[in-house]
Amino acid sequence: QLQLVESGGDLVQPGGSLRLSCAASGFTFDRYAIGWFRQAPGKEREGFSCISSSGRATNYAGSVKGRFTISRDNAKNTVYLEMNSLKPEDTAVYYCAGALQNYGCSTAGSGYDYWGQGTQVTVSS
Repeated sequence: QLQLVESGGDLVQPGGSLRLSCAASGFTFDRYAIGWFRQAPGKEREGFSCISSSGRATNYAGSVKGRFTISRDNAKNTVYLEMNSLKPEDTAVYYCAGALQNYGCSTAGSGYDYWGQGTQVTVSS
């Protein structure tokens, strides 16, 4: 059974840090690009980071560039999202998703086949 499970969401103060994990099972993980998406209440889903199947290529939206770092460990079937200098506007439910893709990655959600259930990140004092 194919599954993506996010973890690591929490309540954190502005300026703080969190690390999210996306653990995969049930498919050949190293053939899939992984993207991170988020959705805040009343807003559209935003794709903000992705990593290629090999881990060699990454992309970031301007809203997170320089603050967030995506990485993956194919031996552990896990993708990580290190988030630093968190802002209240980063508050959202964070999702990871997988796309069967040999090269590169995209932050466009339409290209992803499998989605996790989400983890809540709240940035507030």
